[in-house]
Amino acid sequence: MASIRFVSSSIIQAESSGKETDRIELTPWDLQHLLVGYLQGGLLFHKPKPQEERQKALIHHLETSLSRTLDFFSPLAGRIAIIEHEDKTTSFFIDCNNAGALFVHAVAEKVTISDLIEPVYVPETFDSFFQLDGIKNIEGTLKPLLAVQVTELVDGIFIACSINHSVVDGASFWLFFNCWSEISRGSDHLPKPPIFRRPLLDSTNYPIRIPLIKEQVKDQFIPPPLQVKKFYFTKQNIVKIKTKANAEMNTNKISSLQALLSLFWLSIMRNRHLDPNQETTIFIVIGLRQKLKQLPEQYFGNAIQSAMVTLKAGELVEKGLGNAAWQINKIVTNHTQEKFMNFLESWAKSPRLYQTGQMMDNALLTANSPRFDIYGNDLGWGRPIAADHGAGSRLSGMLVASRGVEEGSIEIKICLSPETFQAMENDEEFMAALTI
Repeated sequence: MASIRFVSSSIIQAESSGKETDRIELTPWDLQHLLVGYLQGGLLFHKPKPQEERQKALIHHLETSLSRTLDFFSPLAGRIAIIEHEDKTTSFFIDCNNAGALFVHAVAEKVTISDLIEPVYVPETFDSFFQLDGIKNIEGTLKPLLAVQVTELVDGIFIACSINHSVVDGASFWLFFNCWSEISRGSDHLPKPPIFRRPLLDSTNYPIRIPLIKEQVKDQFIPPPLQVKKFYFTKQNIVKIKTKANAEMNTNKISSLQALLSLFWLSIMRNRHLDPNQETTIFIVIGLRQKLKQLPEQYFGNAIQSAMVTLKAGELVEKGLGNAAWQINKIVTNHTQEKFMNFLESWAKSPRLYQTGQMMDNALLTANSPRFDIYGNDLGWGRPIAADHGAGSRLSGMLVASRGVEEGSIEIKICLSPETFQAMENDEEFMAALTI
């Protein structure tokens, strides 16, 4: 991994002393992430020109524009607060106390843009561009809820954000980044101001009390050698894969993303040569802003729910792409508003927290969404040329789906063993699908 020199570190507070709100309650969708790590995402840009004197001014400009952005996103300048109750339960909320976000300026003096985007597999160098690796969201009581690292390369700049996952989901993460870019390049208005109101909460039942969380033992699991690779699908390529999946099931309801996820689920499990009777699972993240009328697109917080789609390995392989995509479609469609509301009620009565663990060979975990505006982020010197995520996405079977650079395109980033990648490269059916 390339060496990184850290130039400075500072705490950035919201520019204005006024706060829209002092306290934000955490919903079950927020609380269930307390024991997992921060969301991490970053963008790679060409270095602004002229380069010399402008670099110091650029760092100051980013700090200043971040401070102004925090005026609108007061939770990100706060901390998570804990209330311990006499019945050995605890409650959590966001204290918008303007304690500040972390801002780090670093330099990777020998790293170029081509070093990052030309290799077949995603370089681990990206991991060093992010702060708060290995920090759990519950540690947001003392740690910043937002950490930014700006890393200067020989010919580029990588801007990375790590944000507490009990405070944001992917949609809120990129809403913040989109607004920061608007403010940084001098826009007079915010495109989508955040909305903190919790319309689904019954005030009589909040804050939610959950059992005391015992100190978690650090995971001693040493992962096997893993590689991360990106696959790029053009708009035309996606249409063909989607059309094939729908034609196999005589329907038109299978979405582009469902078809692509099914392609990887089928191909990966086929090339792991599982027992035909072994169950395989793909974990799907369902965005609720499109499902629940009470939640506006600008809702700031977590509004996601996971669902499992399970098929036996033999059935998955034999019935093919269309059937796999149709099973995903059915699960997503069957998650109705009634189910989401039942989840809120049942979770409050019996809290269940996600925990990061070892992924099994028979499972895939999906993250992110092509809905998010990643490549539209222009902070004042042009749009990004690449995007990536931190070390938290280097988990076997982790699949990250994102909007591509070109209109209508999608990027799929997947973490697998070298053996699985090699088998997929020798798989004529999978390779043919990539060039449909």
